[in-house]
Amino acid sequence: MGGAEDGRSTGTGRPTSRDVARLAGVSHTAVSFVFNGRAEGNLSPATQERIRQAAVQLGYRPDPVARGLRRRRTAVIGLVTDEIASSPFAGRLLRGAMEAAWDSDHLVVTIDSGGDPAKEDAAVAELLDRRVDGIIYAAMSLRRVHVPEGMHRTHSVLANCLPDDGSLPAVVPAERAGGRTAARLLLGAGHRRLAVIGGLADIASSERTRGFREALRAEGVTVPEEWIVRGGGEISAGYAGALRLLDGVEAESRPTGVLCYNDRVAAGVLHAAARLGIDVPAELSVVGYDDQEHMAGFLTPPLTSIALPHRAMGEAAARLLLDAIETGSTPPATVRRLACPVVSRASVGPAPTR
Repeated sequence: MGGAEDGRSTGTGRPTSRDVARLAGVSHTAVSFVFNGRAEGNLSPATQERIRQAAVQLGYRPDPVARGLRRRRTAVIGLVTDEIASSPFAGRLLRGAMEAAWDSDHLVVTIDSGGDPAKEDAAVAELLDRRVDGIIYAAMSLRRVHVPEGMHRTHSVLANCLPDDGSLPAVVPAERAGGRTAARLLLGAGHRRLAVIGGLADIASSERTRGFREALRAEGVTVPEEWIVRGGGEISAGYAGALRLLDGVEAESRPTGVLCYNDRVAAGVLHAAARLGIDVPAELSVVGYDDQEHMAGFLTPPLTSIALPHRAMGEAAARLLLDAIETGSTPPATVRRLACPVVSRASVGPAPTR
């Protein structure tokens, strides 16, 4: 093949490896050794450095297409998402994946399907036609997904979702452990009358609540069924749920601590508490979930939240994929669960003494 990588001029004035060889006073093979990772043991450190300095002086960069064709790789991975590109967590997950890929000299091509299965299948087919080295499928919220069929024809990993057929490896938040963490935080502050507000009929809601109740049960504390108030994941759900539990109820009969489905729900709880004249955190402690950027830290009071590890998920999924690409192996279809840490702010305080 012609082009800069094999040393022949491209006709565009782009410097070639033969130009580097002439400037450095070495053979063309020596330049190839340096830029193909074979210099150690074949060239002295001084010669390697001279070649690199010549490349910098000329502005030479190896042709990634030609190099990829020889290695049967393109140094590109695909990232197919449902709605994550429009979610508040998109930047974190994408940055994690892109930086991990960049560290391994790969680029990431992202396609947002808008949750349309036909578009997802088409996106995967397009990426396969472009011979990407592998594909990550990422979801906006934790759920089971039907994996686009084409993903079984290349190295593939899921992020923030689980395959409905158990066929591919996945990296997800440790949601149940996050619920246990929230419970222990409130228990540690002396709270025993605890509630859960917000949530959907989804994996995240059930796992967080399950972990929350497990940790409380271990301390002999139970959550009354009527104190688990579902209703959604928006501010309005938090507001309505808090009014249902707090409005017109004597202080000694209402919960003193609340785990919210997410930070938006927590914002609604804080709004309802303010309307009812209930002080947070003196009378009511509130724990959010997600640690939503540009929101959790700016509520009144600033919200203590259980952080979803979106950036870490992106990094871990990309590294798992890149390891499979490098070794040519198929990673086992296991689920890796990443910790959801507490981000402490001002919405949690000691339980009221009365």
